[in-house]
Amino acid sequence: MNKSKKEHILNIASGLFNKQGIRATGVDQVVSESHIAKMTLYNHYESKDELVLAYLLRQDEQWRKWFSLSVNELSITPKGKLLAIFDVLGLWFKEPDFNGCAFIKTASEFSDHSHPYNEAAQKYKSYLKDFISDLVHQSNVKSEEDLTNGIYLLVEGAITIAMLQTDLSVALQGRKTAELLIERLV
Repeated sequence: MNKSKKEHILNIASGLFNKQGIRATGVDQVVSESHIAKMTLYNHYESKDELVLAYLLRQDEQWRKWFSLSVNELSITPKGKLLAIFDVLGLWFKEPDFNGCAFIKTASEFSDHSHPYNEAAQKYKSYLKDFISDLVHQSNVKSEEDLTNGIYLLVEGAITIAMLQTDLSVALQGRKTAELLIERLV
């Protein structure tokens, strides 16, 4: 099958899932906005579930790459990178198409933890916590677990507040609080 058509369908569906949510986005809307026949969609994706999982996988891959590159560009030291996380979040929050975290939104739509969508969300969140944990480990602090958990909570809280309240200053506040945590645990 035509790979560009498959990408086109995924691009349209991704925009809809991000803006409206997964449950609110039907196959008929994806077909209509993609300007394709329903059979074309099903030739590329056997079901809506397969399309949603492709969306989540792509979100995961793209976000991981962008996030880690962005953090690493802003600082060379592990402690600096921990703080740069919040600078990167601030940049993300200011993007015109920022609509929150695809994985938080997915988990809120599907409460069954064993649902494949939730498993994809949990996999991504594990990556994020491991990313933080690796930087904390390299920072030689007193309590790695406390600092990892603290920064992870600040990150997740900042994302959620930015999404729900459109408070763009939350990334800066998260950075200031992370600085206090790091100073306390050095």
